[in-house]
Amino acid sequence: MDDALARLDATAQADLVRRGEVSPLELTEATIARIVRLNPQLNAVIHPRFDAARVEARAIVPGSAPFAGVPFLVKDFLCMTEGDPIHLGTRVLRDAGIRAPHDSYLTMKFKQAGLVILGRTNTPELGTLPTTEPDAYGPTRNPWNLGHSTGGSSGGSAASVAAGLVAAAHANDGGGSIRIPASECGIVGLKPSRGRTSFGPELGDGIGGLVCEGVLTRSVRDTAALLDAIAGRMPGDPYSAPPPRRPYSNEVGTAPGRLRIGLRTTPPGGLGTAHPETVAAVERTAELLASLGHHVDVTSPEALDDPEIARHFSAMYTTNTAWMLDNLAASTGRPVTIDDVDPLNWAMAEVGRACPATQLLESINWLHGYTRRVAAWWETGFDLLLTPTLPAPPPPLGTFRPDPVDPISAGLRATAFAAFTLPFNATGQPAISLPLHWTADGLPVGVQLIGPYLGEDVLIRVAAQLEEACPWANRRPPVHA
Repeated sequence: MDDALARLDATAQADLVRRGEVSPLELTEATIARIVRLNPQLNAVIHPRFDAARVEARAIVPGSAPFAGVPFLVKDFLCMTEGDPIHLGTRVLRDAGIRAPHDSYLTMKFKQAGLVILGRTNTPELGTLPTTEPDAYGPTRNPWNLGHSTGGSSGGSAASVAAGLVAAAHANDGGGSIRIPASECGIVGLKPSRGRTSFGPELGDGIGGLVCEGVLTRSVRDTAALLDAIAGRMPGDPYSAPPPRRPYSNEVGTAPGRLRIGLRTTPPGGLGTAHPETVAAVERTAELLASLGHHVDVTSPEALDDPEIARHFSAMYTTNTAWMLDNLAASTGRPVTIDDVDPLNWAMAEVGRACPATQLLESINWLHGYTRRVAAWWETGFDLLLTPTLPAPPPPLGTFRPDPVDPISAGLRATAFAAFTLPFNATGQPAISLPLHWTADGLPVGVQLIGPYLGEDVLIRVAAQLEEACPWANRRPPVHA
């Protein structure tokens, strides 16, 4: 029974509970058993909360919520659960034993959807790198090949979903942190539109609107239904995206019509080149889309080639890193020193502290203008843009380890690796990574579709169409429950 449950998506698990074929507690116990068995190989779940989950599972009323009784994991970054550790991948908060004082609004919504939270997943220190290898907890390993990265910063969540520990898990994205791990672990990752989900009550937004909350799943229907569960304005939010015309779950299976789709295979901003496998993944997807009746043109927004985005994105991130180190000090009651964090985060904070307020405001204004230039392309008759999610397949662990002598070089490599994803954090547009390609040696390669602002509905329709035409549900990694 446990093996069969591990193959089901969250929607199917919820249906079993609703029909009385399995209880929430049975689902929870089976998931705990899978985590205990496989997590030593993966190092994906770093803060289990099994006893609390058992208590919560016993209280679930079958059918009382869309995902009543379905086990779930939360990334150890934002999305606080009262009383649970909140360490952001840092040794500073880990050693101080910091715990969350209350539930985040997002946690409340997950619970209202009926999800049973079994623990928190691994993340890079301060969410900085596109790989999950924090000094505080060690590397999370890719279930497709244990020597390779899961991506970051939602790598622990992605590995958990790909390996069948859970059907879905929380993630967030400030430069690709939902889509990068989705690509590297062969699962589905949607970055919603800016303002679609709440950061309250702790934050108004993340890094001036670059960050958004979401989930990682194995099916498009789970992604759509979970977005329905977590979307919407909450008290005190500084801004929010207008609600959709109807639930996103209704878009699954809805014919998208004949769409005009742009195609790009070269990394934006002149940030390196794309590996042949990622180019092949996109070209095959373009052929598939054409066979489904869509019109695909090799074109994309000219603004994507503006190399200045790297400088202004860096200003946002380095100043935020300095602010986060100050928050670590405030939380622990002691100064944070160079020995407390990895060399890259320390170097970024130093750069951030040297950034004048006027320069930060210049970068914010520049990014607003960049957003308008990129968004204008969608006004010329295009519905979607198709790109690789990443410029290369999952790299070996250690690829982005900062060199203490020259830590910034790791940051530059990371920026280049996120060349296809980070522009759409700047613009706030929705984007989804889909598992449509695998290399000859069995590593997953995602493709990315980007929609206009508020265009999650179109993305979900097309993603579901691709899922039906080229299903991935039966592809499982060597390490799987």
